[in-house]
Amino acid sequence: MNAVVVELEGVVKRYGGTPVVHGVSLRCEPGETLGLAGHNGAGKSTLFKMMLGILRADEGHIHLFGEPLNGPRAREVRRAIGYLPENVALYDNLSGLETLRFFARLKSADPAACEGLLRRVGLEHAMRRAVREYSKGMRQRLGFAQALLGQPRLLLLDEPTNGLDPEAIHAFYGVLQELKQGGATIILSSHLLAEVQSRVDRLAIMAVGQLVAQGTVQALTAVAALPAQLRVMPREEARGRVGDALRAAGFEPMDRADGQLQAAVPASRRLAVLRVLDGLADALLDYALAEPTLEDVFLYHQRAAGAERRA
Repeated sequence: MNAVVVELEGVVKRYGGTPVVHGVSLRCEPGETLGLAGHNGAGKSTLFKMMLGILRADEGHIHLFGEPLNGPRAREVRRAIGYLPENVALYDNLSGLETLRFFARLKSADPAACEGLLRRVGLEHAMRRAVREYSKGMRQRLGFAQALLGQPRLLLLDEPTNGLDPEAIHAFYGVLQELKQGGATIILSSHLLAEVQSRVDRLAIMAVGQLVAQGTVQALTAVAALPAQLRVMPREEARGRVGDALRAAGFEPMDRADGQLQAAVPASRRLAVLRVLDGLADALLDYALAEPTLEDVFLYHQRAAGAERRA
């Protein structure tokens, strides 16, 4: 199969004449982890369903592993995909092990691998219990186990950490890292941008069915050019002095309800503000310089795309 794992070109999907995915072009290489970000209704789940062949694109083309989605090797291609939907549908009367063996038969995967997969996702203690007794997080881990059946080379994960506790989230990303090192390509959508920030190679941002920005987190952050936020806690008797020094250096401190001063600091002026703060050491109780978050960057690109559409 081709080295390019995912290739979408000008993909469009309409419902009743209204486009819900419009002109999306995207490529993913082997071993790459792509984060797919967007508000509810942005088209992320629809894009996944088209890549799975559940929905047919109205325009454009989709190639996976170099093969057309509905081409002569479609069955082979689909067996190389693992999918975790946002809402996992399971049979409550089956045990976890029975559930996974059922999915293994559907996917023509080795049922002997099921117990090992359940251990891998932390369900070894509950594999023989009925799914109706599972918590939301346990159901999510079972859904993840079924996505891993057949050693997929492409994983499509829709809100994969929904319902997981911090320990389970850590374990989940540990498994993804192992898969990535083994050459698997991973596309995951998540509302928890802080969670994925350090765990994706690239981020694709969708808004109203369109791909409005894509690139590394660093590149998207650079394009946004958002300022860092300085928060300063001055000693009460030196509050005026601290404010005056910041204003004299070209910053505009604002009073906060918690007694701190806050000012925006452009990237080009971060060393300058640190020099000011160094000269105010005896007047300060504390300070912090917070870089823009991935959520800030995401909102910037969404707003920029909205302004462009209105123009």
